[in-house]
Amino acid sequence: MTTHVVNPYDVAVAQFDEAAERLGLSQAMRAILRKPKRELTVNFPVRMDDGRVEMFTGYRVQHNINRGPAKGGIRFSPEVSLDEVRALAMWMTWKCAVVGIPFGGAKGGVLCDPHYMSPGELERLSRRYTTEISVLLGPNSDIPAPDMNTNPQVMAWMMDTYSMHQGYSVPAVITGKPLAIGGSEGRLEATARGVRVITREAIRMLDMLPESCSVVVQGFGNVGSITARLLHEMGCKVVGLSDISGGVYNPEGIDVPLALRYSKEHGQLYGLPGAQMITNQALLELPCDILVPAALENQLTGENAGRVKARLIIEAANGPTTLEADRILNQRGVTIVPDILANAGGVTVSYFEWVQDLQHLFWTEQEINQRLEEIMTRSFVAVREKAQEQATNLRMGAYLLAVARVAEATEIRGVYP
Repeated sequence: MTTHVVNPYDVAVAQFDEAAERLGLSQAMRAILRKPKRELTVNFPVRMDDGRVEMFTGYRVQHNINRGPAKGGIRFSPEVSLDEVRALAMWMTWKCAVVGIPFGGAKGGVLCDPHYMSPGELERLSRRYTTEISVLLGPNSDIPAPDMNTNPQVMAWMMDTYSMHQGYSVPAVITGKPLAIGGSEGRLEATARGVRVITREAIRMLDMLPESCSVVVQGFGNVGSITARLLHEMGCKVVGLSDISGGVYNPEGIDVPLALRYSKEHGQLYGLPGAQMITNQALLELPCDILVPAALENQLTGENAGRVKARLIIEAANGPTTLEADRILNQRGVTIVPDILANAGGVTVSYFEWVQDLQHLFWTEQEINQRLEEIMTRSFVAVREKAQEQATNLRMGAYLLAVARVAEATEIRGVYP
């Protein structure tokens, strides 16, 4: 059976079109918001450890900057494409707007497989890519952050490279940095903490109790692993987990602290004691109350959506649900908390880091988590109320809020010249 490959940018545009139609946006506004503002493609050489020179392709896309500087992560992956980066940049615009932080949306990526690169090769790649896109970067213009397969160390190299070009340190040009060079307390756990707050609010909305909820988390990277731990601590029973090696399942509940230790020691979840091995595909269809996709785009499709047993889906990943799957799940009465709300904790704390760097004044982790909690809770309530008022689902509620905010900023600023 051939699987139809879903273009994430087509999904992003279709989601926008539906919101624009409901909002009654003018033709001009639709034309402006449908397209990215800037797209930069760079091809650059990197000297490998064995002396060879390899060419790499990278992208940086800014979707809309009418509400503030462009903000968005950098991913290193062999799957990176211009359309994927376009979609992620557009989703970042809506994400920043839905939680009310003054950024526009951007995204970047390099076509590479960092798992097969040495630390030295990764550093040279990161620095050269930063140099190539530095024409766009700046604390008041475009502020990257970590994403898939990038981490605080990569951000440190990027910040240092930009600073070397300026001749002085510019910590506010990058977020997700190590604490030693202007990073923020709580940044590493921020996305997962936001997911926890949103899950708690969604459970309350559905009159469920954490201790009676079984959870499946797909993806065991930074977001997925910390989400599993936080939901376990909240009282939920985590029954399924997965990473790139496959899935593990125990209907009686997985010992999450053990899974975290096992994954760290073995580099994978496969073989976890006290759990049966299953495929990533089977994991999505496990019997559970809450499903948290925290891996890649297009995991829930028209092909498998009818077999998903969860009552509540929290999109910790970007774009994990295709348009067809969205329709099927909504028809079946499954509640979906959309990515632009569910995983906005990361960009919210990135905003805090940027503010702290600009004013050279730092907050405690307790202050960070409290501010994050307030913003995520307030945003969930606003989305829920908008969805109820418009008799629609939470995804469309979030889009109606976000698109209206970006459209208002665009309308007020006008068309230059």
